[in-house]
Amino acid sequence: MKNIKYMNEEVVIKKAIEVLIKELGPVEAIRFINIPKRKGMESIKRHRKWQQMLDKSMFFDDIFAE
Repeated sequence: MKNIKYMNEEVVIKKAIEVLIKELGPVEAIRFINIPKRKGMESIKRHRKWQQMLDKSMFFDDIFAE
């Protein structure tokens, strides 16, 4: 099994920004960086819907069955 060595986060960020600027230009790179993140409401709604449909005893039997 190979050992995987991750780059320092600062190095990764610096390289990523350099690539963005090189490929997109400085204005578009900054625009990309500032794109707002989506709210997680759709995943929360999906999870709540799943919970409502869930048969808890059946679920626990499946998970903890020997």
